[in-house]
Amino acid sequence: MLLSDLAGKEIINLYDGAKLGLVGDADLDISFNGAVEAIILTSRGGFSGFWGARGDREREVLVIPWKSIKKIG
Repeated sequence: MLLSDLAGKEIINLYDGAKLGLVGDADLDISFNGAVEAIILTSRGGFSGFWGARGDREREVLVIPWKSIKKIG
């Protein structure tokens, strides 16, 4: 799979259906050998249903380990 195949895909929490963001808005943690280790999302308004109220305006980071990704597409 190419990185361009992931661009624009929504990241959805399978446990509660919450939309967390788009892959294009995320960073990737890549190991020294080129393997993707994690997707890193940053949010100003908080991740609703994940870490509390949307009113919190501090920048929050959500790291999703690649091994936790269950489905793409």
